[in-house]
Amino acid sequence: MKKPANNKKKKKTSSLLNKSRGCSPSEPGEFYISEATVSYGNNVKKPFTVYYDNPEPSIRLLKGDCIEILNQARENSVDMIFADPPYFLSNGGITCHAGKMVSVNKGAWDKSKGVIENHKFILEWLKACQRVLKPNGTIWVSGTTHIIYSIGFAMQELGYKILNDIVWYKRNAPPNLSCRYFTHSTEIVLWAAKNQKSKHCFNYPLMKEMNQGKQMRNVWEISAPQSEEKKFGKHPTQKPVDLLTRLILASTKEGDLVLDPFCGSSTTGVAAISLNRKYVGIDLEEDYLKVSVKRLEEAAANKEAKLFIAGKVAGL
Repeated sequence: MKKPANNKKKKKTSSLLNKSRGCSPSEPGEFYISEATVSYGNNVKKPFTVYYDNPEPSIRLLKGDCIEILNQARENSVDMIFADPPYFLSNGGITCHAGKMVSVNKGAWDKSKGVIENHKFILEWLKACQRVLKPNGTIWVSGTTHIIYSIGFAMQELGYKILNDIVWYKRNAPPNLSCRYFTHSTEIVLWAAKNQKSKHCFNYPLMKEMNQGKQMRNVWEISAPQSEEKKFGKHPTQKPVDLLTRLILASTKEGDLVLDPFCGSSTTGVAAISLNRKYVGIDLEEDYLKVSVKRLEEAAANKEAKLFIAGKVAGL
């Protein structure tokens, strides 16, 4: 990504980012997948493909298993990871969507294999993520009660440093149809640094400014994705752009590399592009990658349009 020319007048946001805690200049080393030591026979499929690559805004989508990909990727190359892993909720139950009763089944990727196997999977992908994080990099992981405790325990087993738990309160959560439980209206997002020695980036002044001059708390009231965010297609566990925007602003700076190992429809990428961050998304599902490409191309086009208008206004 090309860096913008230095301007004499800097935006207030930029000055706040420069003063943020732990946000030192990026360490060298881009995300790169090495195949030099990997041998594929005639009947063995390559573990991943580059599904989409746009070098100008620095966007890349990879199709494949995130564990295999991250275990081959360059170590210490990613500034921030957002992971929205399978919640293992596809058990034949029902839920409410748009006022209608629908199945909770999302696909084979969301089916539980039992507590032990589920936790083993969580350990494997978290270990692979930890490997590619820079020494001061951080990871955000979202989940409901069904997996979040397993994720937290796995983080402790692997030596991550847990920084915060964010309670995402959904204003427009669907009702509980069984009337046997409280309505599920929250998700937890765990924020952790690579290890106990990490000096993580936290844009404290900016978060305080966004919260009307008060310290931002860990309960965030943000609506679920609106229809405009699903116009190219939808993912069953799609997150709102507003949520990812805040996470990225809180823990990265411009030019940083953001990775999503379960990217789905690439909400992480949409937010990253608009905030001048680099993005790598990984997913196994072709249908969701197609939606990702459409959303990412629109986000890149919108960014270019804003830069063009800003240039016109500045007389460039």
